[in-house]
Amino acid sequence: MERATIQDWTSSTVPIKAGDHREVKYRVYRDGDKHYQEIRASAGEPIHTLELPQGMKLDRGSYEVLLRYVLVDLVAA
Repeated sequence: MERATIQDWTSSTVPIKAGDHREVKYRVYRDGDKHYQEIRASAGEPIHTLELPQGMKLDRGSYEVLLRYVLVDLVAA
């Protein structure tokens, strides 16, 4: 099976904490039978690629929520 785009690059402003935010873009794709969410800075630098568990093949709004949780976790680390 080959790679297929589920959601193409989407820009988003993600609030990190009170008054702070991060401009990012993300996409969701399938590679074989696995699904991934790739997050990059708005200029294109990689931030994180998350393999989505089997039960998280979600709708578009849910990918945005997941993006926020991942970024808050990465910034806090």
